[in-house]
Amino acid sequence: MTQSTDDGAPSSTPATAGGELMLLDTASLYFRAFFGVPDSIKAPDGTPVNAVRGLLDMIATLVTDRRPSRLVACWDVDWRPAFRVEAIPTYKAHRVAEKVPGTTGVEEVPEKLVAQVPVIVDVLAALGIARVGAAGYEADDVIGTLTAREVARRAAEGTAPDPSGRAAVEVVTGDRDLFQLVDDAAGVRILYPTKGVRNLDVVDQARLAERYGITTGAAYADMAVLRGDPSDGLPGVPGIGEKTAVALLAKFGDLAGVLAAREAGDPGLTATQRRRLTEAAAYLEVAPLVVRVAPDAPVGEFHDALPTAPADPDALAELTERWGLGTSVRRLLDVLGR
Repeated sequence: MTQSTDDGAPSSTPATAGGELMLLDTASLYFRAFFGVPDSIKAPDGTPVNAVRGLLDMIATLVTDRRPSRLVACWDVDWRPAFRVEAIPTYKAHRVAEKVPGTTGVEEVPEKLVAQVPVIVDVLAALGIARVGAAGYEADDVIGTLTAREVARRAAEGTAPDPSGRAAVEVVTGDRDLFQLVDDAAGVRILYPTKGVRNLDVVDQARLAERYGITTGAAYADMAVLRGDPSDGLPGVPGIGEKTAVALLAKFGDLAGVLAAREAGDPGLTATQRRRLTEAAAYLEVAPLVVRVAPDAPVGEFHDALPTAPADPDALAELTERWGLGTSVRRLLDVLGR
């Protein structure tokens, strides 16, 4: 653990919306900032800082619009964990830039972005915004673990749902894999940026039903197992696309029900569907481990309260001057100071 260490039309953001705990899929956001903000935005020495400034501006907007009381920048300590690669060797294989002994490979990242990631780390630390990762796990797993902890804490305390519509947890990500965490009863929803973080698709169970025809986050994960995801190197069950996967889940309840129907020779499956599910048995045995986020990654204790002032004003001042971050840092400090 370290701390400071697309589809579909967007829905409107409710005026009373917001969440007590906001979890950022940080890499997803700084990649979006890098590609969305011109690389003509540079530090005094000519180094591009578009991803740094873009991320800081995103955080300022999110804090202003969503008003969280706690904020965590979740981090990819291992972008391609060994346990997932061992289960499905093609997992993210097409994104590997080079093999490194003792790892599953180095991710292919634009050179102009590589130099900005350490700056992001330093600025978050100086601001006092928690940056949290877990050895051997992705940011998705950190998000899944922190979400599970928050839901369990609230259940133990008997915290009732907020009648204002304020969520217990809001996850900000451009990765649809995390739709599996959506849970209305637990107060967990996803904020999916469409055109920047001012245009958010607020994904709750109604939105899942509208967009995919499924009604829970767990069903989304089951659909993803059956359908696969080429962008992550997950083959899915050949011949079973999204619509068929949704229809099977509607008929049999969940992935376990679909597999039980396969084993029982249930007439609700066509001969072709049964054959395809049988031929994909080895994949279906391991895919849930790869697709589902870990709820128990080794994340230690840390301070996640939204800072109202910089943790290290001198370091922040030096970083701001060195990298030409004045406008973005001042804006974020103004938002935090409120």
